[in-house]
Amino acid sequence: MKLISALVLSSCFLIFGCSTPSSTESTDVYGRWVIESDGSVMLDPQPSGLKAWQGGLLMVSDRSAVPSQRLRLRKISIDNAQLRGPNLLMSLSTKLTQSCFADYISGNPDLEALAIDPNDDKVFYLVTEDASGADPMPAMCQQKYANTGSTHYPRLLIRLELQNENSVLMTHVRPIKFSADMEVGNFPNDGIEAMTFGKNRTLYLGIEKDKHTQARIFSLKMDDDFWESEDFAQVSNLSLKLPHYSDGRHPINGMDYYQTPTGGEFLIAAARNDENLWVIDISGKKATRVLPLTFYAELKSESENCVGYEKMDNASIEGVAVFNDTLWLINDPWKKMYPNNIQCTENKENYENFSPLLFSLDIQQAWFQ
Repeated sequence: MKLISALVLSSCFLIFGCSTPSSTESTDVYGRWVIESDGSVMLDPQPSGLKAWQGGLLMVSDRSAVPSQRLRLRKISIDNAQLRGPNLLMSLSTKLTQSCFADYISGNPDLEALAIDPNDDKVFYLVTEDASGADPMPAMCQQKYANTGSTHYPRLLIRLELQNENSVLMTHVRPIKFSADMEVGNFPNDGIEAMTFGKNRTLYLGIEKDKHTQARIFSLKMDDDFWESEDFAQVSNLSLKLPHYSDGRHPINGMDYYQTPTGGEFLIAAARNDENLWVIDISGKKATRVLPLTFYAELKSESENCVGYEKMDNASIEGVAVFNDTLWLINDPWKKMYPNNIQCTENKENYENFSPLLFSLDIQQAWFQ
């Protein structure tokens, strides 16, 4: 087994993550198990989005999480990866109960990606992915929202607003439209999984793959009257120099915005299948820098050959959050692959329970050169 010693652990402790930025050599990243307020390890939340919020991190789960983790936003402390503060349950506004999409978003929608309004941190945005198992909409609704440019059931952008310390209200929803020349394709479970705001209320949306099996990033402008309409929200194409692969699956599954001290604008995205970060120049001038990552999981207890952290076989990152000059990552345990991580008995139960880890590493200016 390839394990890391307590000596290296102590050298990383103060920053909760080590990094050696390079486009060719892998960066080691160390994570802590996300724990509930009682100290138990979080059970199978299937995190699908992460963002910095009110001094901590906010996460959302997708539809494959255990029922107790669904349809809620949860806050994680950056000090010890503990769930603290609000456990924000989602509900529909009275107006939305009359929406064409009410049955789907009030049941068990596949919530993927999280963004926080840049002008109001009490307002959040989620996007839905796989609705292939949803009940059909009424005929009038099917006709109105038939031409999505992608899947039969539209991808949905949902607005939520904080009500109190225990709840958020879904206030608005709009379906997303892709034009035919974007060649997105009809892939219900390979849709929008990454979302973040940049400057001037520009929302960036990353999809896992298009008709040519390539990850793509689109944008839309969320202006002041955006939510006055219930019509399709048409996304725009971007001229970005993304990696291009001739075979295999190389999706992006999480993303956040970063502005350098000199004003450069970038998206930092996680490619979960490859255990890579993509550093994407929004201006489209620079080629995307691909940063390989190697993940390590903490050992809360130790034995003779298992000390400090153990190297993971796969992490499957789906949440990316920039907080000051630190990049935070949370994984969405891949149920088919997660048991392959089992080495030390100390972490066996956590892997079998599909418990997530919170990772961090320092953002390096060399990434943007």
